[in-house]
Amino acid sequence: MAPVDNIRTITVVGAGTMGHGIAEVAAIAGYKVYLADIKKEFLDNALQKIEWSLKKLYEKGMLRETVETVLSRITPIVNLAEDGGYTEEFGRALGETDFMIEAIPERLDLKQKLFKYADENAPSHAILATNTSSLPITEIAAATSRPERVVGMHFFNPPVLMPLVEVIKGEKTSDATVETTVALAKRFGKQTVVVRKDVPGFIVNRVLGRFMNTACIVVEKGLASKEEVDATAKYILGLPMGVFELADYSGIDVFYLVFTAMKERGMKTTPCNLIKEKYEAGHYGVKAGKGFYDYPAPGKYQRPNIPKDLAGKLDPVKLVAPAVNEAAWLIRNEVATREDIDKAVKLGLNWPKGVLEYADEYGIDAIVEALRKLKEETGAEELEPDPLLLRMVEEGRLGRKAGKGFYEYHEVQEIEKETIIIRIEKPIAWIILNRPKKLNALSPKLLKELGEALDELEENKEVKVIILKGAGRAFSAGADVTAFAGVTPIDILRFSRRFQELTLKMQFLTKPIIVAIHGYALGGGLEIAMSGDIRIASEDAMLGQPEINLGFIPGAGGTQRLPRLVGRSRAKELIFTGDMIPAGEAYRLGLVDRVVPPERLDQEARALALKLAEKPPLALAAAKYAIEMGMETSIWTGLELEASLFSLLFSTEDVIEGVTAFLEKRKPKFKGR
Repeated sequence: MAPVDNIRTITVVGAGTMGHGIAEVAAIAGYKVYLADIKKEFLDNALQKIEWSLKKLYEKGMLRETVETVLSRITPIVNLAEDGGYTEEFGRALGETDFMIEAIPERLDLKQKLFKYADENAPSHAILATNTSSLPITEIAAATSRPERVVGMHFFNPPVLMPLVEVIKGEKTSDATVETTVALAKRFGKQTVVVRKDVPGFIVNRVLGRFMNTACIVVEKGLASKEEVDATAKYILGLPMGVFELADYSGIDVFYLVFTAMKERGMKTTPCNLIKEKYEAGHYGVKAGKGFYDYPAPGKYQRPNIPKDLAGKLDPVKLVAPAVNEAAWLIRNEVATREDIDKAVKLGLNWPKGVLEYADEYGIDAIVEALRKLKEETGAEELEPDPLLLRMVEEGRLGRKAGKGFYEYHEVQEIEKETIIIRIEKPIAWIILNRPKKLNALSPKLLKELGEALDELEENKEVKVIILKGAGRAFSAGADVTAFAGVTPIDILRFSRRFQELTLKMQFLTKPIIVAIHGYALGGGLEIAMSGDIRIASEDAMLGQPEINLGFIPGAGGTQRLPRLVGRSRAKELIFTGDMIPAGEAYRLGLVDRVVPPERLDQEARALALKLAEKPPLALAAAKYAIEMGMETSIWTGLELEASLFSLLFSTEDVIEGVTAFLEKRKPKFKGR
């Protein structure tokens, strides 16, 4: 019989926000629970909250038993006597306890006093756990004669809903204690990560603290506004809240005190004065009605206005790099595994990806460069790239683009043809126009090879999204007019038809095509770009249809696609004048969908492609087909097509997987079936 099978009675000390939630979780799991606090009114309030929560769970079908049955397992106990000591009733409860979970205020003296008393009264086999988020397990355990049975068991708020528990090993905590605690957490229905060394902040708070504090310093130094930081965090990194929005929501006071405690216990950091100023002024965020943003009233949350068009003003790599650096430190010092770090970030912070997954996606070399720039701009010594990151760069372990980084990926395949390069980084592929000396001018050979590549990648089931870009200084400066010397009008007609067939192939390909534009996208180059699904342009890009200057007109769809994107009159002006426009103006017209700094073009394209690659392939193809065909017909026909595809998708395995994953609160794994 496993040691966890011997646990029958659990005592939770502290009935506040965390304590009453932990008690509820334990009772739902079938354990007898003693819930202790210093006053009866605290316990009464806690039981009311537990009952309310249980009723909500029951209404949603998430409770196997009745509310009354679960509540009957919880016994409230006042544990503080009038003389300031502990009550006899509390001592008797500890005498029955197999596992204690402490959730009292974050004061070391209070915790040590409690653990000393628990050590004296609980059975010798009992495990004593603390829910501390910032204090050392080792220092708490020092108050007992059983440090090998003292462990950190850090829940996240609210414990009933949040799936993660960090299990922290003190200097003397035994492996058996860790294993039993992990097993108990799993019986609570939780997922666990193990923190193998007692470091300040453990995993989640350490990574989050570094992430938030550096973002705060960036704003303090005038490198970005708080809105630019939050827009980048939400709309590019995909985080549930912006950095300063989260600080307000969770409580600036909480962040300040936890981060200060981590710093006092050895975490190397440069404090952000903005946080300290807010704390000292009592501007704690939502709870105070004022923090980094203003709220309607104390305690009344209202989403702050964070304009989406500010996203990307700050390089997202700069925002995430400090968190990656901290994660690298945790790995190098054998505090936690890469898998547990990413699991902790995703489950504890609700990030869509693990911090190391972000690192691999953006590139370890880009992370190192961002850290160096940040250190130079802020003077924060803790932003010196971790030796692990430097070693990874030296070894060529740069992330997805190299096929290996913190994780191993499919081997990168690169096929070089006469005029293009095909680079497969499953689940995405790049097609690179490769006539750089001629600014990727479009020759009949290039168009032929491009069409063949699209056919091959469409059939490749492991490729979900295609990125099209140009090598050298341009995306494509247009058709190679030198290739048309001596041709007849009928030859040009055939060329135009073949070119149009290629653009139609792109438009109706069953996989998304992202076009990454830098330098020139002119004439036929722009016509190819317009045939893709999403266009991302670098700030230095220039776009136009200059054919009129040579005596002819666009011949591969420019007269048709350009007005569909920018409007009839604006398209006429661009085609009639042959003028080029910069990327910023192209964005305002709707000709491109994003504009980014040149050095971020590939990373933005890759990040978007990987995001799309996680979506159901059949639904992506259906959505693309419905939109494109709908644009070419009446709304009545378009709606009929939409309804047909909508109903057809309900016969696929992907829909079953999507619905099941939603109900199970996990990330779906679509297979395109």
